[in-house]
Amino acid sequence: MKDIYDLVGRLLVAIYFFIQGMEYLIHFKGMKLEMADYHITWHPGFWLSGAIFLLIMGSILVGFGYRIGFGAVLLLLFWIPMTFIIHPFWRFEGYEYHEELKTFMANLAITGGLFIITQHKSGKYAIKKLFATTKVR
Repeated sequence: MKDIYDLVGRLLVAIYFFIQGMEYLIHFKGMKLEMADYHITWHPGFWLSGAIFLLIMGSILVGFGYRIGFGAVLLLLFWIPMTFIIHPFWRFEGYEYHEELKTFMANLAITGGLFIITQHKSGKYAIKKLFATTKVR
């Protein structure tokens, strides 16, 4: 049962980040404009391309169970700075403060999950295991 939970958990994490990366890719121009709202004006196309790479590559590695620790590190390289840039709850008051704080704390929980994944093995249902047990004739 542990291997099933591992697979489902990895896939849920991977799907979340993969969809986010694809959304950034599909809406590249709009995202570049939105980045200016967060004061990211120095080469936004470069930073956005890097974010897309980290999200898609990290999610593929985690989802397929191949080098999941490295995949989780790629996701953390995007996730941690993004959390502090997009959700600075300390700059707000009242309702906005509480909404940003909730999102910031949810992102911290996801960060904790990614840190756990960095130290986790991929389990029985991983592409790595498929290649390791496939006999070539």
